Order: sequence, then C-alpha cells, then structure tokens
Amino acid sequence: MNDDVDLPGDPVCFADKLVAGFVVDQQTFRDVSRFRASERTRLYEKRKGLNSAERAEKTTALIDQLRPVLEAANFQTISFYWPIRGEPDLRPLMAVLSKAGKTVLLPVVPEKQTPLIFRAWQPGCAMTRGLWNIPVPGEGAAQIPEVVIAPLVGVDSHFYRLGNGGGYYDRTLASLPAKPLTIGIGFAFCRIPSIFPMPWDVPMDKVVLDTGAETKGPANRASPQL
Repeated sequence: MNDDVDLPGDPVCFADKLVAGFVVDQQTFRDVSRFRASERTRLYEKRKGLNSAERAEKTTALIDQLRPVLEAANFQTISFYWPIRGEPDLRPLMAVLSKAGKTVLLPVVPEKQTPLIFRAWQPGCAMTRGLWNIPVPGEGAAQIPEVVIAPLVGVDSHFYRLGNGGGYYDRTLASLPAKPLTIGIGFAFCRIPSIFPMPWDVPMDKVVLDTGAETKGPANRASPQL
C-alpha cells in the first residue's frame, strides 16, 4: 500500500483532537508522523541499495526462515502481497503453497481509506491493475485469511510495524471478525528501536527476517515519546 504518509486508517480531525476515534495530542501525532516518514525514507533507500544478487540471497534466506513458521501454523487460507519498492518477493513460496492445496490470497484496495479485501490467487490467474497500479486478482469473492503475511518497511522490538503509511493493514485487522495470525516479514536492516506506536497500531504476532524468526514479542506497548 503506497500512500507515503502516516495515516491511522481514518481521517484526522484536529479540531476535536481525535485521530481514528482516539484522543491524541496533536503535537505528538505530528512528531511521530514526521519521525516515521523520515525512517520510511531511510529504510526505502537501504532496500533500494541492494543489488540483485544481495536481494536474491536475502530473499532465499527469508523464505527458508518463514517455511517452518508456516509449517507449524494450522491454516487453510493465507494472504501474501504483490512485491513493490524492493519488498521481498515471496511469489515462489506462494506458488508452492497454492500447489500444495492452500488458498493463497492477495489484498485488494477497493477504495482509498477503506479496509482491504482479499481475493484468491494462483499461478496464471487473471490479474488486473489495482490502486497504485499494483497487480491484483481480477475477480473472485472476498475471503478472510487465517494468516496474513505483511511486508515490513521497519519493525520495532515490540513487533509494531512500520509500513508504507496508508494504514491499510491496521484498518483491516481491526475490521475482521476474528484476528488472523499476523506475520511481519522483511530484511534484517528493517529493525528499529521503536516506531513510537499510537493507540490504533496493531503489533505483529510474529516477525520473520532473513536472519531468523521471532515468534513472540514483548507484551508492553512503548510510549510515543520523541
């Protein structure tokens, strides 16, 4: 998802000092948003700086780390993502899981600032260009994933995710009838001390990097202090 701003998933109403239904100090919100935008740019550049051999090596290592995590999970439906901006390309793993009988889903943005929906994908299925020109399955009923694989721009020690800034995953996870198992994936350099989580931020259940998997994050939320 590709907004390049740090949104909570709902429009901001500074007049009432409400953000996503939470009372939030305006200056804190601005400071956190600026910090995240700066970190996002820095981490995009690190990812962009990988050459093709480095990216392939790290992606292979990441898939090797992710496989046993998925093997230990009990699921039939799993959502991945279509890689953009140098994100790890997990399409080979998607194809393997689809061939093994799992229902592989891809997220679709029906409209800006609305929850994602998930449609089934398999190799060779009809694709169309969605919002921001990202390929998505062209047809199919919306399904609810039991596992969500979310790409990380950054991630902190409490498993809070820095994404592309549109708030789509947080908004979607809050709207689902049951929370799926959420796994954030990325390269090791995406680790940062804190994203300074806000009340609407949803931590990942697990984090898998090319250097290893972490299956349980600390329970305490870090305070948004800059």
